[in-house]
Amino acid sequence: MSNALKEYLTSAQNRVERALDARLPSENILPQKLHQAMRYSVLEGGKRMRPMLTYCTGKTLGLPADVLDGPACAVEFIHVYSLIHDDLPAMDDDDLRRGKPTSHIAFDEATAILTGDALQALAFEVLANDPSIIVDANSRIKMITTLTKASGSQGMVGGQAIDLESVGTKLTLPELENMHIHKTGALIRASVNMAALAKPDIDPNIAKKLDHYAKCIGLSFQVKDDILDQESDTSTLGKTQGKDQQNDKPTYPALLGLTGAKQKAQDLHEQALESLSNFGTEADLLRDLSLYIIQRDH
Repeated sequence: MSNALKEYLTSAQNRVERALDARLPSENILPQKLHQAMRYSVLEGGKRMRPMLTYCTGKTLGLPADVLDGPACAVEFIHVYSLIHDDLPAMDDDDLRRGKPTSHIAFDEATAILTGDALQALAFEVLANDPSIIVDANSRIKMITTLTKASGSQGMVGGQAIDLESVGTKLTLPELENMHIHKTGALIRASVNMAALAKPDIDPNIAKKLDHYAKCIGLSFQVKDDILDQESDTSTLGKTQGKDQQNDKPTYPALLGLTGAKQKAQDLHEQALESLSNFGTEADLLRDLSLYIIQRDH
């Protein structure tokens, strides 16, 4: 990771942590257990990759960070809700997430389900009402629509459904990519696209290039996750290593081999860079972030 990216990500992570804390209900407000579970699941954990993409895209477009706090928090609330539900016994049945017990282990299964539900609702409440989002009503509606589509049956939830249906089967490469374009990629694309929507006068061609960049890194992120599931360890990952293999899930290494999967990640990184070829140094953070995604160790 470049020093510039490291410094910016540290600053942005601190920023989004404060923003998330400010937008989550206090543990002292009823229902206290639910609010405690929401704060437990969201705060002090995770790479914050999706909010980082929102901030880095905004910086590329010359936007101040404070107008992006709302979209950055909204996308992270959706992401955390998806992790909580993903870890439930009915789905992946995992007991470790971000280096600590999963929500249904720390609390109970019913509370975990409600926590995910509440975070999903909070994400859209933020996009609808947060005063830091200073765009006009039309752009705000477009942000809500973008995150809604990325989260639902044509996005993340649909991808998770395909994932569950694919256990024990061997997918083709196009089928595997289609699953992850929805399951992982849709929310990553939304993270970039909502930053673009915070600049209502953006050139449509620039927005299209940024969307293609996001599509590429959304896939490379999942390829790298699949590689780490084989090569890393539980303590480094902060979640159970080897879980996908144990559950007989289709992955890029299973389909392409480790060497092929690593080459796939590199190819996607190069495509992401090509999407940014019309940008100057203002897009260097996005370029560095794409490289970080395929080089990370957790």
